[in-house]
Amino acid sequence: MSDVNVLDMARKQLAEAAKYLDLDEGLHAVLAQPKRQVIVNFPVVMDSGEVQCFQGYRVQHNTSRGPTKGGIRYHPEVDVDEVTALSMWMTWKCAVVNIPYGGAKGAVKVNTKKLSPRELEKLTRRFATEVNIVVGERSDIPAPDIGTNAQVMAWIMDTISMQAGYTVPGCVTGKPIELGGSEGRVEATGRGVVVSAVEACKVLGMDFPSSKVVVQGFGNVGSVAAELSEELGAKVIAVSDATGAIYNENGLPIKELYQRYSGVEGGIRNYKECQEITNKELLELPCDILMPSAIQGQITGDNAGNVKAKIVVEGANGPTTMEADQILSDKGILVVPDILANAGGVVTSYFEWVQDLQNFFWEETQVNDRLARIMRDAFHAVHATQQKHKTDMRTAAMIIAVERVAHATTVRGIFP
Repeated sequence: MSDVNVLDMARKQLAEAAKYLDLDEGLHAVLAQPKRQVIVNFPVVMDSGEVQCFQGYRVQHNTSRGPTKGGIRYHPEVDVDEVTALSMWMTWKCAVVNIPYGGAKGAVKVNTKKLSPRELEKLTRRFATEVNIVVGERSDIPAPDIGTNAQVMAWIMDTISMQAGYTVPGCVTGKPIELGGSEGRVEATGRGVVVSAVEACKVLGMDFPSSKVVVQGFGNVGSVAAELSEELGAKVIAVSDATGAIYNENGLPIKELYQRYSGVEGGIRNYKECQEITNKELLELPCDILMPSAIQGQITGDNAGNVKAKIVVEGANGPTTMEADQILSDKGILVVPDILANAGGVVTSYFEWVQDLQNFFWEETQVNDRLARIMRDAFHAVHATQQKHKTDMRTAAMIIAVERVAHATTVRGIFP
């Protein structure tokens, strides 16, 4: 992870939005804190017979607008502050696209590369059992995040179902289709990033199909965003994965890169018709659209001045620090913030949850059309708020989100 204090960053973003809303101090204090933080320490018997203890977290930020929603990540450097910040961003993300959830996030501090498939399953099932006291289809619904996937969600769903005594498909999203997953869910976050990029081009009078795109990260979000950008006619000139970054000013063959080189030893750097560059160089390439889709804290006060993109569309959570935001804004670079740009995943997770509760499933075209409509409407609402308050897109998105959550909290009242 980065050295950026993401919890401090999340609270500063809230404070900035609060200035525009004349937010009551007590209500501000409520929104700056999570409703619940669960920290669990649990043992797992490894394949060798050795017992290892792992630490996990589930943080629920706010429940005023509905049950909480948020991913579970497996990463060796995750901590409770990071998870808390991510849960806050999930609250704002759900509110800005106006779906009836509050934010949550979960994690286990673990390096999954050191686990066998059976160890990964045992760790997942034990963690699900530990947080079962707060997770459920009407209370808190997990989803995949860094280090987790549809298989992990299947194990969690099965574990919770075994303890309930019946199948509970709506207790997680991002599941395999066969277990109640939704068509279009895997591609949803990347698709939302591209919809946001297309709308950003429209408001700036740019033509997306003739754009040069740079994508940091080639995981689920980055690879889909790159492939969809290519399909729409844009030229993806650089991408990066865990092994490094590659660049070709004439464009890269995204489908070939993903099918032949992604996830194998050496990664995308095995592709030869390109120039190998550093991650730092990738972020500073001349381009029309930069999509940081890896981890947080990538564009900072140190390198923001060197960013040459016209539009930054945040596929990752928190990739741009507040210092960098100001620098990018001063340079006239339009930043589509994470709570808007990468909300496609939670929107389609919401669709999956609705389908599970109804036991009635939609076709992929329905899912994608409804996702695109919600993303477009949210983008233009944020853009209108930006124009009204003469601020940046992140603050505008936060103004909308915080106002909706604050209003719901006020209308519900403080119990008792």
